[in-house]
Amino acid sequence: MSRGSRCTLGLLLLFCVGAAATRPAPDESLAVANGTCVSRVEPFGYTCEEHTVTTKDGYILSLQRIPSGSGGGASAASGKVPVLLQHGLMMDGLTWLMNSPNESLGFILADNGYDVWIGNTRGTVYSLGHTSLSSSDPAYWDWSWDELASNDLSAMLQYVYDQSNQQKVHYVGHSLGTLIALAALSDQQEHIGMMRSAGLLSPIAFLNKVSSPLALGAADVFLAEALYWLGLDEFDPTGTAVHNLLTGICKLPGVDCYDLLNGFTGDNCCLDSSSVQTFLAHEPQASSTKNMVHLAQMIRRGIIAKYDYGDVSDNIKYYGQATPPVYNVSAIPDDFPLFLSSGGRDSLSDVHDVQRLEHALQSHDSDKLTVQYLADYAHADFVLAGNAKERVYQALMAFFRLQEK
Repeated sequence: MSRGSRCTLGLLLLFCVGAAATRPAPDESLAVANGTCVSRVEPFGYTCEEHTVTTKDGYILSLQRIPSGSGGGASAASGKVPVLLQHGLMMDGLTWLMNSPNESLGFILADNGYDVWIGNTRGTVYSLGHTSLSSSDPAYWDWSWDELASNDLSAMLQYVYDQSNQQKVHYVGHSLGTLIALAALSDQQEHIGMMRSAGLLSPIAFLNKVSSPLALGAADVFLAEALYWLGLDEFDPTGTAVHNLLTGICKLPGVDCYDLLNGFTGDNCCLDSSSVQTFLAHEPQASSTKNMVHLAQMIRRGIIAKYDYGDVSDNIKYYGQATPPVYNVSAIPDDFPLFLSSGGRDSLSDVHDVQRLEHALQSHDSDKLTVQYLADYAHADFVLAGNAKERVYQALMAFFRLQEK
């Protein structure tokens, strides 16, 4: 299968909203061999450190640290406020570095005095390690976003907090990176003590109003053929199974596969042709099939709940009850600072779903909840748009500074 075909297939995947692509495009083999720091950060004159942290279930995750702005020294992170950036599904940490330094949030935060940490969740090319399993083992892929919230986010947050001399951490997530934060904050209150705030770009919580025909078609296929898909363990966007999935969905009524990027994420306002080309140039990362089925359950059931094993006895085995426990985002403390930024053209983080999330947070202290709405933005704009610095990131940093007083 050609690179172009693989990249096209990747656009189908749920929440695949930014190809960890860059402008200029990185040498992919160099990135894999040497890591993000060597391939993407240091060439622009920034100091960068590679770190790893092991989750409680044995996954070895990579993080990158940019301790200072362009031309700054490695020791310059001392005393700075840390920020942890978390990518979405089928993505890796390059999400935050894909444009030029004056357009990419990772670089912008470093240049504005923050100690920047970039996370890479399990299953991505930078986080394939495990203390006892190989990524070729079926057991390696036995997880969904539940584990990303309870294990990956927990491990990365604790590590950044410790490395920063126990300074509280600002968190920024995009798409699936917002879902795991909301789940963790509502389900594991110990996170609150390590966090200053959470910035949620294209927030994902409720999904039953998703309007993307591609996402809806994929959800129906996953649920109807769950036993088949779960038997594949790893959801490989370059494999034959996904190729066949895309082919089938593109034949469904109302599905237009001519413009997959906008057709999947919404009518993005502010991507120039070079941004789109770099988007398409990078292969998407693998995920677990269990994760994809879990997201499909959310789309069709309209609730934020843990993974449903589809069998009462299995649910009782894992949860002690017949149905999966529900994540209650209203349980997030009312005085915990939240920044929500959503777009009017987003077909994945739909306006009505975001409004439902805002309603669930209606008891939040008014001075601790900032809501930004950009009528012309769609899902990919929040990480790919050339004007995101002016439209989103400056407001996000102003919100941060309010929490630092």
